[in-house]
Amino acid sequence: MIGKKIIETDPITSAEVKEMLEERSKTLELNYEQNLALDHVTKFVKTDAETAAKLVKEMEEIIKKSQAVKLADIMPKDLADMRLMFAKERGSHKKEEMETLLEIINKYREEK
Repeated sequence: MIGKKIIETDPITSAEVKEMLEERSKTLELNYEQNLALDHVTKFVKTDAETAAKLVKEMEEIIKKSQAVKLADIMPKDLADMRLMFAKERGSHKKEEMETLLEIINKYREEK
């Protein structure tokens, strides 16, 4: 990796990854790793990229973007699942915050 360096990183949802890989596959042939990634996100993505972006933006008012992206990808159904996702995170979230996040997620789940 001579001459290459990471300028910035920004977490994106699996739905956005799927959209990028599908767009790229129209013009270029995907390599092995990209094909595996496309196969994976095709199986597990729960919303489209636009809906996922709206969901992340709404949750960013309450939590960090990286956490919002995780929640948008997995879309937990209850507080127990959400607690497991935050188990390794520093700091704790109040029950009210987690309930609010769950309501936001459910709102976008219903739109699908």
